[in-house]
Amino acid sequence: MTRKSLIIVIAVSAGSVAGGFLGAMAFQAKSAAETWTEHLPVVHTRAEALAGISTSTDFSSAAEMAVHSVVHVKTSVEQGYTMSPFNPFHDFFFGFGERQMPEMTPRIVQGSGSGVIISEDGYIVTNNHVVDKAKEVKVSLNDGREFTAEVIGTDPTTDLAVLKIDAKKLPALPFGNSDEVKLGEWVLAVGNPFNLTSTVTAGIISAKGRSINIIDNQSAIEAFIQTDAAVNPGNSGGALINTSGELIGINTAISTRSGSYEGYSFAVPANIARKVVDDMLRFGVVQRAYLGVSITDVTPELAKEMKLDATQGVYLSEVVDNGAANKAGIEKGDVIVGAGGKTIKRSSELLEVIGSRRPGDVLDVTVLRGGKSKTFNVTLRNREGNTNVVKKEDLEDMQTLGATFESLSAEDRGRYGLRGGVKITSVGNGKLKEAGVPNGFILIKLNNMPVSSQDDVKKILGQLNPGDGVLLQGYRPDGRPDYFAFGL
Repeated sequence: MTRKSLIIVIAVSAGSVAGGFLGAMAFQAKSAAETWTEHLPVVHTRAEALAGISTSTDFSSAAEMAVHSVVHVKTSVEQGYTMSPFNPFHDFFFGFGERQMPEMTPRIVQGSGSGVIISEDGYIVTNNHVVDKAKEVKVSLNDGREFTAEVIGTDPTTDLAVLKIDAKKLPALPFGNSDEVKLGEWVLAVGNPFNLTSTVTAGIISAKGRSINIIDNQSAIEAFIQTDAAVNPGNSGGALINTSGELIGINTAISTRSGSYEGYSFAVPANIARKVVDDMLRFGVVQRAYLGVSITDVTPELAKEMKLDATQGVYLSEVVDNGAANKAGIEKGDVIVGAGGKTIKRSSELLEVIGSRRPGDVLDVTVLRGGKSKTFNVTLRNREGNTNVVKKEDLEDMQTLGATFESLSAEDRGRYGLRGGVKITSVGNGKLKEAGVPNGFILIKLNNMPVSSQDDVKKILGQLNPGDGVLLQGYRPDGRPDYFAFGL
């Protein structure tokens, strides 16, 4: 019997740009977003939320609350060009001296998705792939009003984006605690599938912490809530709510062979969404925390090979020198079985815990080492290895080439026999991608100048002007030396 491959697709309307789910970070956050925390609905505990609200299969109260808070997002995206038709009468009337050249005009593709109002003064959360590369974004409310929306910030690593419309006293949906959702719990998906506005479907929580490898970014955080609530193209960015009417997830993807719903859908947990949105509005960029380790799930084969006492958990194949884990005393070969008060059975669960925190936060991490359990207090760090807040302008400087960089680990330095260098973790959609630079390229020289850190890259790029040449020298992921040259 042959096995059919299962295709994971983003649940964005068919009119949207294919591949719009990918792309480099593009933050345009306002500094005046301090009002965010003042207007953000309070996160309720389940005990408070359930008080006075039925948990039976009568979902009418929750549905009525949510449909007013879920919006229809419509985008206009340039996708290629169209050529004006040739006019055969031009030469006849105007002579053959100057041929009429066909005109190239941008081809505008209309896209459609959903979004969730999260503050009464107009902030909306949706998926990054819904608005990626959009030239114009329109938002239609449940009451029929339409607004032009500003894209405040996007985060491809979690597939989230924040929009802002100029409106007041909007019906904001309160955040719930996605860590508290249980398998088998009833949930509702609210969105605009196939441009059918204000559609509500019901299902149950089928799984938590699910990784489906849909986000094409080495820093991706995938810990989706899986449900069997029907989600179709156009539902992307819509709400997944519990029976109390609280937002517990942002609907993002479906599993399908046909392109439409066939049984399961996936949502970004609300706890991650809340943290990402808060970062965008407070800092202008997402503050990513790192443990400083390379990880893999514990499997029976790995447990046998490495003689592990654990049957589940996250195995640390590498611990970065001077990283957060290393500083706390965690070692290569340890198996993480708990973090942040949660049991950790697989990598996606660990990434979810870390993804909801910032550099500087202290996280309790429990590991198995030599058959014994040990708990460490780990101060999480940023990609640079410190606890400083990442500034918007610094990130923009690093992304002049449309790429993201990180310092080399001890393992990479040993593998290539290097003392310095940086790894290009994502080439993005800019000059590096155009030049054919692969993800994971080890950059050792930029314009013939050695680089050992992101600061080195930033300094060299800061000295260049439009039109200047760029020369990258280093090693491909397979160890072959290579170089790339292009102009800014």
